Formats: sequence, C-alpha cells, structure tokens
Amino acid sequence: MDTGIPNYSCKTSGRLGAVIEGLLAEQSSEFSSLSRIYHYPQISYISGNLVMSDTVKFPYFYRTVPSELHLCAGIVKLLKHFGWNWVGIVASSEENSMRAVQILREWIEQSGGCIEFIETFHHSTSFISQNIDNIHNTIITSSAKVIILYCNRDYTDSIIHSSIWEAPGKVWIITAERLFFLPSYNVDMQNNFAFTVGKKSIPNFHKFVREVNPAIFPSDLLIQAWWKDLCNNQCPKSIQRSCSSNEISDYLLHCDIAILGSSYNVYNAVYGLAHALQDMISSRSRSTNLWSGELESILDFLPWKLHHYLKNLHFKNALGEEIFFDENGDLAIGYDILSIVVLPNGTRSIEIVGSYNPYAPLGEDFAINVNMWEDLFKQAPPQSRCSLSCLPGFRKLTREGKSICCYDCIRCSEGEVSNQTDMDTCIACAEDQWPNQKRDACIPKVITFLSYEEPLGITLTFIIIFLFLITAVILGIFIYYQDTPIVKANNRDLSYILLISLMLCFLCSLIFIGRPEKVTCILRQIVFGITFSISLSSVLAKTITVVIAFQAIKPGNKLRKWMGSRFSNSIVLSCSLLQALLCLIWLCTAPPFPYLNRRSETGIILIECNEGSIVAFYCVLGYLGFLAGTSFIVALLARNLPDSFNETKYITFSMLVFCSVWVSFIPTYLSTKGKYMVAVEIFAILASSAGLLGCIFFPKCYIILLRPERNSRKCITKNWND
Repeated sequence: MDTGIPNYSCKTSGRLGAVIEGLLAEQSSEFSSLSRIYHYPQISYISGNLVMSDTVKFPYFYRTVPSELHLCAGIVKLLKHFGWNWVGIVASSEENSMRAVQILREWIEQSGGCIEFIETFHHSTSFISQNIDNIHNTIITSSAKVIILYCNRDYTDSIIHSSIWEAPGKVWIITAERLFFLPSYNVDMQNNFAFTVGKKSIPNFHKFVREVNPAIFPSDLLIQAWWKDLCNNQCPKSIQRSCSSNEISDYLLHCDIAILGSSYNVYNAVYGLAHALQDMISSRSRSTNLWSGELESILDFLPWKLHHYLKNLHFKNALGEEIFFDENGDLAIGYDILSIVVLPNGTRSIEIVGSYNPYAPLGEDFAINVNMWEDLFKQAPPQSRCSLSCLPGFRKLTREGKSICCYDCIRCSEGEVSNQTDMDTCIACAEDQWPNQKRDACIPKVITFLSYEEPLGITLTFIIIFLFLITAVILGIFIYYQDTPIVKANNRDLSYILLISLMLCFLCSLIFIGRPEKVTCILRQIVFGITFSISLSSVLAKTITVVIAFQAIKPGNKLRKWMGSRFSNSIVLSCSLLQALLCLIWLCTAPPFPYLNRRSETGIILIECNEGSIVAFYCVLGYLGFLAGTSFIVALLARNLPDSFNETKYITFSMLVFCSVWVSFIPTYLSTKGKYMVAVEIFAILASSAGLLGCIFFPKCYIILLRPERNSRKCITKNWND
C-alpha cells in the first residue's frame, strides 16, 4: 500500500522492516484517537494529550506533544499581551484539568492577574440539568470579559451545545481544539482563541487520506464518521471522494486534515522511533554481525537499550525541521493560537493568529498578530479588568475586602511620581528633583538664590549704593567743614569712624546678594558683626564723651583727664575687639557654609548659607543688641544736657530706631523662607544703618549747609550760657 509518506531509507530486513512499516501504517488510526500510546516493554511513547504513566511499568517516558505546563504558560502570555488581568475559568473535573487550573491560578496571580471565579463540570448527563444554569448565570453576571475553558477532548460533547456560549461580549480561550471545529448552534465562536499543537502540512498526506482503507478499523465508529465526512462537496478535491446519497455528511471536521495538529505529532513520533531503531541497529551492526537471518529478535533490543538512542535523538524531518527531545523527554515543539473569522460570505475561516514556542529565545517565544482585532474583527480589543488602569501619576489602592485587581486610583503624594500604568506604589523623586504637574516624571528642581539679576536683587543693590554714596557725601562734608565749631563739638574723630563704619555696613550687604560660596558665607556674618560693632561702639563712645564733657566743666571734677580722644578711641577698639573675638570663636567651632536647602520650598532648591552654629549667630546679634541698649540708656539719661552738647537726643532716637528694627527682624526672619530670608536681613542692616546715619548726621548737615549762622562759637557759647 502507498501510504503517501516519504520512504524512510534504512538498511534493515525481516522483522525490523515489518515493525517500522507497522508503525508508519498506524498513522491512519489518528482519526480514531487523538491520543495514542506506542509502547513496547518498559517504554511509554506519547503522541497525544498528557496521560499518566506508571513509572514502574514505563520507566522511560517520551512525549510528542508540548507539556501542559507550556500550555498554561502560553495562556498566561496571551492574557498578559492583551492586558487581561480579570478572568474566569470553566474546567472539567478530571484530575489533569484540575491540576492545570491550579497551575494557571498560581501563574496568573504571579503575573499580576486575578481570577473572578472557577467553575467545574462533570462528564455526565446530570451536568446539563444540575450545573449548566449555575455556570451560565455565573458567566452572565461576571464582570470578567475573558473566560478560560480548560478540558480535554473527552469532555467536549458535554459542553459544545450548552448555553454557556450564549453569554454576550465574552472572549473564550479554549484548550480543547475539538470545540473549535465541531459545529455549535449557540455561538459562532468568533473573537475566541484556541491553543493547539503546532501544525504542519505533511507532504503527500492528502493522498494518503484519500487512499487509506477504513476497512482495517471495522470497530471504530469515529473512523466510519470521518470516512463519511469526506463525501461533502465542500471538501478539497484532493481528499474528496465520490459517495452515494445516503453517505452525505453536513460536517466538515476532517475536510482539511492540516487543521488537526496531532497528525503531525504522530508523523514525528513514528519517524523518531524509526530513527532511534536505525541508530541502534547501525551501532550494533558496526560492532558485531548480529543481524543475520533470525539470530535475534528485534524486540530483544527495545526494553532498555532503545532509551539511549531516543534520548539522543536529533534529526531533520521531511519538512526540514529539527526534531529532538529535551531533558524531560518532551518533543521541542510549541503551540499555535487559532481564531475563527467570519468572512463576508458568511463562511468561517480558521486563522492562525499567533504562536507560543517555549524553546525559542526569550522575547521570541510568544508572537501574535498585533493588529488582529482591527484587521480580522474590525473592532478594538476588549478589556477584561476589574478596575480601569491607573494612569501615570496615580497609584493603585486595593479596595477593602476585594481582590488585588479591584482598586481605586489615588494621585501620587507630593514629591512622588508614577511613570507607568497600574503602579502599586509611587516612586519618590531624588532630593534634587520634583514631580511635574502630572506627577508622571521627576524634573530638576529650580535652583534659586538672591541674585543680582532679579528685580529684588537689583532694587536692593541700588538702595545699598545710594545709601553708601549718601554716607560718603556726608563724610566729605564733615571733612570739608572739619574746623567748624559744630564738627569739633561732636568729636570729629568719632564721627569719621562712625561714618566709615556705616559705609562698610552698607557695602557688606552686597555680600548677601549672589550665589552663596564658602568664602561669602563666612564674610557675610563676620564682616556684618564687626562693622556694626564698630558703629555701635562709636555711638556709645560719643554718648559717654558727651556725659563726661558735661561733668568735666564743673570745678574740681577729676573727669577732665578723660576728655581726650584716647579714651573714646579705646572704647571703640575694646568693644570691637570683643566682637571680633566672638566671631573668631564662631569660625573655629562651626563656621557658616553654603547649603542646598531642598525642603524649604516646593520644587525649589535654595542655595543658602547655613549659619553653622545658631548659638554663635545669636551671640553676635546679642552683643550688638547689648551695645545698642547701653548707648540708648546712657543717651536717655543725658538727654537734658545743654543744646550745644545735646547730641544725646539724636543718639537716643537713633538707638530707638535701631532696636525697633532688630527686634522686629527676629520673628520676621524666622517666618520667611528662601531668598526672602536674605532680603529681610539685608533690609534690617540697611534700615538700622540708615537710622543711625539719619538721626545723628542729618541735623548737623542741615546746620552746616542751610543754617551756617548757627555753626559758630558765639552761638554755641550762647546756648551753653542759656
């Protein structure tokens, strides 16, 4: 008989040839059973779905269909590809399906998915009346759009005509290929998927199907039905046969034999066994002339010696594909993913829309037509989720008492982002970054400081320069009119020191503007503290000099010897040196340094000067307050002196302004943030310095420039006598 299968060339004779011919002929029994075990003593050879093998009876186990572990992995890959994380499972109650459902559940949950329900049915007629309504109602009321139907071919008759297919808007993932080809009166199976063993068109197989004689299987009813199916006029001409009218069948199950992948499995199984036998015989023939006549039966080789050759099997079949078994005894093949498309003329076409090959490199193991829904079904892919995806910028918050797939979307907290959909937690931005408005990306924080380029910095700079120039002009006036009575009467040396120190106070404010550096941070407070202490000690020396001068004119008073400039200069020097000592201690213990303040303001990095030691900072300010307070008290006590010497009135008022500015400065400074803290300190320096300048020197300049008649010794003597 011409089997239509390419001849396998092997130098064998006698019983070996008969065994191989018998194995090849057994392909015709494919149509009586999609699951067949070829076994010889101690060898189990699986060519269909997974079956359990007694490891004692069959210690060597080979499989020519993919493992059901790979089937579960392929289903999970398909779910993950379309983003279906909310599914239901309907499965038969037999052991293999229950084990596969457990594996599916674990892997779906590990991949972030959830199972809404698991329903099982039994292989009995009682299922129709007892369970079908419950399963149907579960599917109808379920929010899951994707249902996985896991059962073997023996359970298809129980499920194919049931009402569970009537649930609208559901996508079915089917593992029993037969459900895809048997007609159903309830559903057209469109938009559904079936996982089936990889299919190939075997050369000359149609010729074999057309010429095979079913009479050799007289007791197989399925073969008889299949033989009748080939009478349908819609079958391809290559396999269609002429039949009488009573043989006509409405079924097209076997019209295209290429659809049935198990044929290809049997083909590889038979040729694999033949190659293993050939290798074994060739190996033994090289070592001894064992095969001559009937010295030894071929079956004597099979029990355990054939295992070595099957394990190392590697050959190319007639289609040029590499055939070999992996370390688990599984043939290295994968699955095709099928879907039914309804053509415009109403006929159904089975299309291969994807594949899963667990033996392919990672990233190439799963493939699917990405435009399948638009090209084949003319619609967008359905969504099967308990909750809508959380967009970037949000995170998932699982609803209490619900599955992890049922959640609410919560906006990321301040300082956090989520840059992917469905993130469980938001990611905190780095310290130098901040979320954008959508909170889906971290962007660099704005670096800020009080600069010369911004309006506030420019304004303060102009004020500083203006006050500096005013002070310089007043100093020039005093130098120009240094021999006039009013300049002499107010201790011109102290006036010069005070004016120069005020000029330095104004200029030191410029150090506070601009990018803080290590040097500028140190100079800021040190220069400010020392120059201000010189100014205040000069004011204190002036006040004490006025009091001593008034007391020295009384007869017999011993204070006259303290009237010289040496005494007043010593006051200025000693008070200033004490402040310089405090600053030196500050520098040696904890000097100021530049600091990146990332938390002061939202989305901003403030470059500022850290004071180093806040205690030292307030000690410097406290010492200035002590000098100002002492000057104020002394001036207040001497406010009733004669007018010619009564500079203490102006000193009293200037100290009142000075103290008011710095008392209000402390709470204002502590309540502001960022560069405005620096601006507040500059304002306090300028206001207090301007208060000293205006209260003490403006009245004298008024007399010198506008009322020169009062700037005379006669006027001073008159005022004194009065």
